[in-house]
Amino acid sequence: PLRLVNSTSRCSGRVEVFYNGLWGTVCDDIWGPNNALVVCRQLGCGEVLGAPNQAHFGHGSGPIWLDEVQCSGNESSITECAHEGFGSHDCYHGEDAGVVCECAHGGLGSH
Repeated sequence: PLRLVNSTSRCSGRVEVFYNGLWGTVCDDIWGPNNALVVCRQLGCGEVLGAPNQAHFGHGSGPIWLDEVQCSGNESSITECAHEGFGSHDCYHGEDAGVVCECAHGGLGSH
């Protein structure tokens, strides 16, 4: 499970991953457009508009679950991308990663 929080839109915000019963954040080390692409797709949102870092959507709390996340862009889930392992990081919440996606419009290929 994945969610975006601390934003006015369902399709933008701080990236949080649910693991081991807790919501946690993703560190922005090597965070970029391919990572955001996977997040946007996983959440059923549209195109990537941005991949802001440095806690653009505020500091998270709880564990930092993922660091050094490196997606090719083809993965169906952020946790399928290369990363250091759950809970393995050298980050603090000032480095929480975010994404901004287009809000997808309801079904049937309408845009």
